[in-house]
Amino acid sequence: MRIVTLNANGIRSAASKGFLDWMKRQRADLVCLQEIKAQESDLPKEILAPAKLHAFFHPAEKKGYSGVAIYARKEPDRAVLGLGIGDIDAQGRYLQLDYGNLSVVSIYVPSGSSSEEAQARKFSFMVRFMPKLREMRASGREFVLCGDWNIAHKEIDLKNWRSNQKNSGFLPEERAWLTEAFDRVGWVDVFRTLDPRPEQYTWWSNRGRAREKNVGWRIDYQIATPGIAGTATKARIYTERSFSDHAPLTIDYDCSL
Repeated sequence: MRIVTLNANGIRSAASKGFLDWMKRQRADLVCLQEIKAQESDLPKEILAPAKLHAFFHPAEKKGYSGVAIYARKEPDRAVLGLGIGDIDAQGRYLQLDYGNLSVVSIYVPSGSSSEEAQARKFSFMVRFMPKLREMRASGREFVLCGDWNIAHKEIDLKNWRSNQKNSGFLPEERAWLTEAFDRVGWVDVFRTLDPRPEQYTWWSNRGRAREKNVGWRIDYQIATPGIAGTATKARIYTERSFSDHAPLTIDYDCSL
């Protein structure tokens, strides 16, 4: 089972840069997208319904903002749009597909970098999502949560960690929240089980030739329950071409849908 996740920073923009053609060549079972920035009514057919793939969208109510999607090779047993929390669901941040005892999720945790109000909304999301993480972990189901979590967990996960300790995305409270999810609740950062190397980033600022210099952050994850995480065999971050300010993260699992 191959799963790809990407913050597209606009699904139409990513498609215009060749993402759909690249995606088809990956032969992924599931492709999870975040920040699609589009309503389904705004999308052309090649994005809305790529050949031989089932497409699911949970856009934000606000046009040109947020939103998540999943392309799936196999039709799921069930699709769940949203968390049942009004203001979060209005922003299009959670989409879940169920296959038997496995659920695959596209998730987009809010960014707090633009203002104090944005950071407050991010903290509010985190507080309300942690009980959901505990509930999913205790359910007996296997989960893979794919997406942009807007948090670099450890110093290894961003280039300039010393100068970013007071900045959104590397705040002590944010990092502690992820540590709680991993160490206390029992979720697994699948990429790090396979690749312990430094300088493995998934996002770069558009300023200062950051991508060219690999001055980046690892804020895109596949976070899974231990059972499915233990089947992961290969992880890679695709950086040869740029479809977005983020890079696709692909992980292969030794299991099938």
